[in-house]
Amino acid sequence: MATKRKSKKRTISRKAKPKSKSKGKKQPFGGYAISFSGRTETVEEVFGKGYITPSEMTKRIWKFVKAKRLSNR
Repeated sequence: MATKRKSKKRTISRKAKPKSKSKGKKQPFGGYAISFSGRTETVEEVFGKGYITPSEMTKRIWKFVKAKRLSNR
């Protein structure tokens, strides 16, 4: 004869995370700092009209950044 097993509920106690102190603005990750402030170009001017793949979008962004000398490396 088969007997039923009772399942025990496990309770997980969660410890409170310590609050991190804000140290101001973080530096950009990866070494590049690109500033698009003051730019008047539209997305259509940068990417063109029509659908493009994400990899093509990345290529066009970097082409634009290099042409306009927006990188601060």
